[in-house]
Amino acid sequence: MPENPLIHDQDAGIERLIEIMRRLRDPKTGCPWDIEQDFDTIAPYTIEEAYEVADAIARKDWPELEGELGDLLLQSIYHTQMGEEAGHFSFQSVVRNISDKMVARHPHVFGTESRDKSAEQQTRDWEAIKAAERVGKAQQGTLDGVAVGLPALLRAYKLQKRAARVGFDWPSAQNVLDKISEESAELVEARDELTQDAVEEEFGDLMFVMANLGRHLGVEPEAALRRANAKFIRRFEGVETRLSEIGKSPADSNLEEMDALWDVVKAAERAALTDN
Repeated sequence: MPENPLIHDQDAGIERLIEIMRRLRDPKTGCPWDIEQDFDTIAPYTIEEAYEVADAIARKDWPELEGELGDLLLQSIYHTQMGEEAGHFSFQSVVRNISDKMVARHPHVFGTESRDKSAEQQTRDWEAIKAAERVGKAQQGTLDGVAVGLPALLRAYKLQKRAARVGFDWPSAQNVLDKISEESAELVEARDELTQDAVEEEFGDLMFVMANLGRHLGVEPEAALRRANAKFIRRFEGVETRLSEIGKSPADSNLEEMDALWDVVKAAERAALTDN
């Protein structure tokens, strides 16, 4: 099969990437691994790449972000190629769809509506347009359209946000804190008296309410947990560094010593913030 010169044209842009994917998926001359993939097998990679984009942004690693954005773009190309093979859609139809959606959802930019509105009003307008779109898709339920494939914590946040729009919400954060105390007590009871299945259920209830507390406090729980993960990694690595300075590793240490070093690392971080 003669090679398409487009594949080696570094200035060809998106059309080059589309042709590369088409070639990889060619049933006769493509890559065996790529040929075997389908939407279900590629979806986990798509989610992973989105998180790697978020990680690069959090670290402000702009060269890394460039590469991760390319990896994420490749996922879109992969799905559109498979969609075209199956006759569902094409790259061009996907581009047309999102372009039409952006124009329709920004009448204050591309239409006749006034731009003289706050960001909060624009958000309300955006949600109203999305609600009308769901009606057009026969999604009548309040919670319809909240993607099942979202990370569970993020989906909990979005489900609660959607329910709050129709008044199903606690009046204040204090009410949520009271509910957290109630759910914590139920988790302890389940641990002491009930089955492991009951423990899992009560633990899930507690996490669900924690996500709601984040919404009441203006905190996106998925982002907050990523930040907490990063902080834990940073501080634990600090503990490892201090152990290595005395010729030890975590395996050679104990909880008491590592906890003391954790406090040292934590204090050093706070002192650095104060100095800055």
